[in-house]
Order: sequence, then C-alpha cells, then structure tokens
Amino acid sequence: MLEVGFINGKIAGLLAGLGHGDQIMIADAGFATPRGAEVIDLAWAQNQPKVLELMSELLKYFSVEKIVTARETSDHNPSFYQQLSSLLDRGAEREIIPHVELKKRSEQVKAIIRTGDFTAYGNVLLVSGAGGRWFREK
Repeated sequence: MLEVGFINGKIAGLLAGLGHGDQIMIADAGFATPRGAEVIDLAWAQNQPKVLELMSELLKYFSVEKIVTARETSDHNPSFYQQLSSLLDRGAEREIIPHVELKKRSEQVKAIIRTGDFTAYGNVLLVSGAGGRWFREK
C-alpha cells in the first residue's frame, strides 16, 4: 500500500506514466472537458480542493518545464496567477494564451485533473520536463 508521496492511485499512476513533453491539465470546477478525455475528478464540494492546493502537492513529485494559462487568468485573477507562478521553478517557461485556445489545447493532454475550485479561469496546462535529477556532463 502506498503511504508516502502522492497517494491518490489514479494520479500516482498518471504521473508515473508521463514522459518528457507530455501534458496534463489541472482544471477548475467549471472547465468543459473534451469528449473522450481521461478525467480524474477530485471535486467534492465548492472550492474543495483548490487548484493551488493541488498544484502545491503535485509539484513535489512532478517536474514541469512549461505552464500554460489563459490570458483571462492573469487579467481577472492576478493574485491567483501570481501565487501559481510562485509555486513553479524559476526555470519553468510560462505561456499565456486566450482561454479559447487553452480549451482547444486541452484536447491534446494525457489527462485532466478536475478540482472543485471556483476561481474563474483557474485552469493550468502543465508540460512535463526533466527535473534536477538528470545528469549532464556539460
């Protein structure tokens, strides 16, 4: 029985199966998931859990090279965007695109983890990267 790390079985399995460049999405409660997408639904009540809570725990075990958010996220919820950015490694690239485009790109992710977060435009697309464990001679 897994008792340390990310103990949610579906998320642990998802993370273990991701490679460099694979994409996942952390979605708010209202995000319309694409037909056929794998959805891991964590929502159990309004704002439970929140995107930032999930991200804080997820980033302990998952290396991110790029984060993609909607322009509307930083426009309408700048403090949310600032808190999200502060969670990330300084080396992680940031991309801001229109919400409509983010929804289109969600069709390409390996999975969507849905939260109960009611923060408008609180959706985050994550591109997995090589973390600090990789050996480079030069």
